[in-house]
Amino acid sequence: MKKLFALLIMLFVASACSSADKVPAPQKFRESHFDSQQAIDLKVNKIEVVSEFVPSFTRPNVEHLFPVSIEKTAMNWGNDRLRAVDFSSTKVATFTIKDASVTEEIIKSEKIFEKDSLKYRARLAVTLKVSDTAKFANAETSLEAWRELTIPADTQIDQKEVYWKEMVDKLFHEFDLRMQTNIHKYLNMYIDNSQYITDYD
Repeated sequence: MKKLFALLIMLFVASACSSADKVPAPQKFRESHFDSQQAIDLKVNKIEVVSEFVPSFTRPNVEHLFPVSIEKTAMNWGNDRLRAVDFSSTKVATFTIKDASVTEEIIKSEKIFEKDSLKYRARLAVTLKVSDTAKFANAETSLEAWRELTIPADTQIDQKEVYWKEMVDKLFHEFDLRMQTNIHKYLNMYIDNSQYITDYD
């Protein structure tokens, strides 16, 4: 009888382990990098990447709940895409993150059998400034990019994280294109070997 009891326990443990193996592991998300793209060579002595954004950690702000940080991704963008190439220069470029927030809003359904929704709005605001300390001259360009996402209010957290990651990726796809255009347009004189033709509005 004891041998049978021990065998049943072993079978139960083996079954439990087998079931646990089938449970999908939580997804791991990392902030994107942009070093696969050609760097923008600036005729400056150094590039500083700084953030002035301070998260509130209180709703409606929810950026701290995201599996990837807009702020950290923006810092990756500055470090990966901007490169200093004139080390004898007195000029310094500063890439400043002003805002990297996400807000959440509950949208109540007006229909009885329709679910409530959650609306997310992500905002990224940055400034790239070139300062020449020797000549007391400055030039800068700023950009604000945003993205919205609406999902059912009862969406499970693991699926939310997938939506949030996709939201941030799309935000930076737009930001990358627009910021590169802005730099070539408004800071063209500081780009090394630029072939861009400036067209001022």
